[in-house]
Formats: sequence, C-alpha cells, structure tokens
Amino acid sequence: MGNVIFGMMVSLDGFVADRTGSVSRLYPEGSLSTSVVLEEAIATTGAVVMGRRTYEMGEPDSYADVYEFQVPIFVVTHAAPQHKPKQNDRLRFTFVTDGVENAIAQARKAAGEKNVVMVGGPTLAQRSLSLGLIDELELGIVPVLLGSGLRMFEQLDRQIELERTRMSEEASVTYLRFRVIK
Repeated sequence: MGNVIFGMMVSLDGFVADRTGSVSRLYPEGSLSTSVVLEEAIATTGAVVMGRRTYEMGEPDSYADVYEFQVPIFVVTHAAPQHKPKQNDRLRFTFVTDGVENAIAQARKAAGEKNVVMVGGPTLAQRSLSLGLIDELELGIVPVLLGSGLRMFEQLDRQIELERTRMSEEASVTYLRFRVIK
C-alpha cells in the first residue's frame, strides 16, 4: 500500500493564498508544468483526495481532459454537486460526504499499491494531520513573502513531528518532503 501525501505550494512566510484569496503568486509560470516533482507524483499516484473548494477552483468539466492526475478523485464535501462533472475511463469523481477518513479509505482502496495524493487547503490538511491520516507532506516553497493571507498550518491542534526525507530545487521553487512521525 502506498502513502498518503499532502502537497501544496506555500510562500516563504507560510501562506497558501494572499489576502484576496489568490494563489497566482504561488504558481510561477511553468513551475508545475515542467516539474520533475510533478512528473514523479503523476507516475506514483493511484488516487487523489481533494477538498470541495479546490475542486471548484478549477473548471470541473475540464478535469477529465487536462488534469495532471488521471486517476479516481475523491472530493471531500458536505453535499455532492447537482451537476456531475465529465469523467473518462481513468478519472472518475466520487463525492464523499461522511468525512475525510472515509475519503482516504476509499482512495487507498482505489490506489492499490500506489500513493494517494491529497490536494486542498489548510482546513483539509489540518484535519487530516490531526487525525493521523497523512504519511508525508510535500511543500513547494515559493520565494515570495505575501505578508498576510491564508496560512497553511495556523490551526493545528497539536505539535506534529516531521522528518525531512527530500529536498530539491526546480526553477525558483524549493521542494521539501517530510515524513510525518506517528
């Protein structure tokens, strides 16, 4: 069974969105499209778990055509959307309304021996960390100071020990991967 890996781009001062809610400064042009880190993640991922807001940030009907991860996607939400998005043979959506624990359990089953990648905001990350559901964190540190906005780890309910397992740099982004010590 693979690991559950939460990944996110973050400013050097710990923000995942600026004061207006924009993430544009955290995704420099080309930072993901040509990333060796992303290529490796695509090859080793068997399922994705994402939050509802992250799902809605993109154009849901375009995921089946252009989303990097062409695997089953489990969306953590309070209610499934009325419009079912376009899907294909590899990318199918499941809207999980009974908690992140169930979403991850379903994703692990779908992923088989591959990893489950989690994408989403701080709420999803913090809840999953608190429940001990995340095996690894992968942060792309972007050399920008946003000064204010939405912080990644502001509401953790306890201290969490991490062990750095990898560090790499591509373009202007420094990638850090940590194992969560349980």
